[in-house]
Amino acid sequence: MINQKKISFEVTIYDSFIELKNDDQKLLSVAVKARQRAYAPYSSFNVGASVLLENGEIIEGNNQENASYPSGLCAERVAVFYAGAKYPGVKIKAIAITAASLNHEVNEPAAPCGNCRQAISEYEFRQKEPIRILLMGETGSVIECNSLADLLPLGFNSSFLN
Repeated sequence: MINQKKISFEVTIYDSFIELKNDDQKLLSVAVKARQRAYAPYSSFNVGASVLLENGEIIEGNNQENASYPSGLCAERVAVFYAGAKYPGVKIKAIAITAASLNHEVNEPAAPCGNCRQAISEYEFRQKEPIRILLMGETGSVIECNSLADLLPLGFNSSFLN
């Protein structure tokens, strides 16, 4: 027997940063500041991320490139790995991600790459609670996702290894 299942999700789209709640504006502002300090001499594509933890701490990260491209690391993974190292066991409530290019205006929200989705998914699966995602370019709208699982349906996790 063949079964079909539709997988879909909803996002909230804000026309601009100023429509967000104050806490979300603060989280995205931290990500913007982190983005401005990114090390991206090869791609000229700067990404900043900020992670809101359950204890109220905000951890930031930015992309760190390397001439040997696979040796670099994305902003999202820098932030979540640092949060996990500094505050092990503290749940992640939300992640804000923002991107800008030195070559053109990024006026659409940029979503995390596949590696970052998988890394964030690990934290969401482990804490058994969704991680809210805020996405923004350097200008324009902001997209809010209720869970990383929305961005990575049918994700791989440790339950497959047991």
